[in-house]
Amino acid sequence: MLAVKIFDITLIGVNARTGTKLLFTLVLVAVVLSLREIALAIVRAVVARRADPTGFWSRQGIQLVAAVALVLGIASIWIDAGTNLTTGLGLLSAGVAFALQQPLTAIAAYFVILRGDMFNVGDRIVLGEVRGDVIRLGFMKTTVMEMGQPPSVEGNANPAVWVHGRQYTGRLVTVSNGMIFSDPVFNYTRDFPYVWDEIVLPITYDSDRAAVERILLDAAHLASSENDIPHEALTAMKRHYAVTDVDLEPHVYMRITDNWLELSLRFLLPARTARTVKDAMSRDILQGLERSGIGIASATYDIVGFPPVRIEGSDAPSVP
Repeated sequence: MLAVKIFDITLIGVNARTGTKLLFTLVLVAVVLSLREIALAIVRAVVARRADPTGFWSRQGIQLVAAVALVLGIASIWIDAGTNLTTGLGLLSAGVAFALQQPLTAIAAYFVILRGDMFNVGDRIVLGEVRGDVIRLGFMKTTVMEMGQPPSVEGNANPAVWVHGRQYTGRLVTVSNGMIFSDPVFNYTRDFPYVWDEIVLPITYDSDRAAVERILLDAAHLASSENDIPHEALTAMKRHYAVTDVDLEPHVYMRITDNWLELSLRFLLPARTARTVKDAMSRDILQGLERSGIGIASATYDIVGFPPVRIEGSDAPSVP
């Protein structure tokens, strides 16, 4: 029995016969994958301008033929008359497991989702680039009813959405369960079905700041009176998580800028009716500002004076 050495290092368990089979296997894989890529390139070039599904089914056929060729070729190399059937089945199982690693990962993720309380049907989540409500949970994939993005995050949406708020777009999105192992899962409604949000209002420095703050807080308190304040949800959440005391009351924060005074109203609202509640609050705030005679600041310029204008070459006096 001849041992295989690489850089004078003997590979344990690899003899000349095994090394030869391994080399043939690598060559077979390289050849099959190369032929597959060539065939796919030909299909793309031939059916690129065709609107029928010929290209799709042609690609599927090429993928299937390549997979069968790899399985049969590798089995022919490693399984012969002198090979134990158990060894052959072990190698075949390893190959199948490698080829189906993504589906197997998705199935494993399904049980993690069920046991780990990540999300369930009816929850509003963000998984990968998908935001919406879970409407179906399968062994390998999760179906989400997509919703739009708030304006502050629309630029990062991929693919783009056209609904400027947290409401349905009408698209059903299918996501692999295996994404929970690589991407964070954001759950809006699992244990605490409320979110903090903000309304930012710029005003001029000569405006009545106290009146504006009162208008903002009145709008927030009116919205809170129409929706249950989530003290019970927070208490239930503390039983399962190390959550410290959280202030659930609305607050107004001020920030000084070069152009205006920025007032930020921070408040709590139900996750599923966020856009409706913010719409009602915005209307109340605008009505309150109109009654108080307070305007919203904008990027304008005040001209505070002109330099004197002198006319030379005449006896005319200078114009101040």
